[in-house]
Amino acid sequence: MSDVFERYERQYCEISANLSKKCTAAAALDGERKKQKVSEIQTGLDEAESLIRKMDLEARSLQPNVKAVLLAKLREYKSDLNNLKSEVKRLVSGNLNAAARDELLESGMADALTASADQRSRLMMSTERVNQSTDRIKDSRRTMLETEELGVSILQDLSSQRQSLLHAHNTLHGVDDNVGKSKKVLTAMSRRMSRNKWIIGTVVAVLVIAIILILYFKLAK
Repeated sequence: MSDVFERYERQYCEISANLSKKCTAAAALDGERKKQKVSEIQTGLDEAESLIRKMDLEARSLQPNVKAVLLAKLREYKSDLNNLKSEVKRLVSGNLNAAARDELLESGMADALTASADQRSRLMMSTERVNQSTDRIKDSRRTMLETEELGVSILQDLSSQRQSLLHAHNTLHGVDDNVGKSKKVLTAMSRRMSRNKWIIGTVVAVLVIAIILILYFKLAK
């Protein structure tokens, strides 16, 4: 939930409770004292209505899931404000005699104040439910962020392992090239050694034949 909305909400609840007390007090007054108290109440109503507008603007600027919950709560506050306005209208328009005023205080005003108190009680319960829903949303968001961070960490680890595997592959490929080159060199050396063996064998054979011929001609004489 928005911290701004919660601040406006606390201010409204305080003003609403204060206005309810002033309405009760004004009902027992008359003359100038009553007019002064009604003037104070109307000033408070203006402040309460201003807070309602601010809460409405703040609620409509939030995400849809939070917005719907806050607007439902705001409807309760508007209904509470309308009840307070009705009470003030009865106070202002009450050119009633003492008996009628006493009857009003004992019946209508008491019923209105009771209804207002019940409504405020429901508003507080709604506020508590919204706060609980907000806490659950915050917990879900925190879990989502933790999961996202874990996923990012896993992806980074996989990327690092991929780089290591690519480096190892390149190293093995270089080793294979070196082994191939060494094999070619050894093959060439083996061929040269075989050729040298044939040459040496041929030279030895020629020398042996030459020695035999020399001996034969000497012995023949």
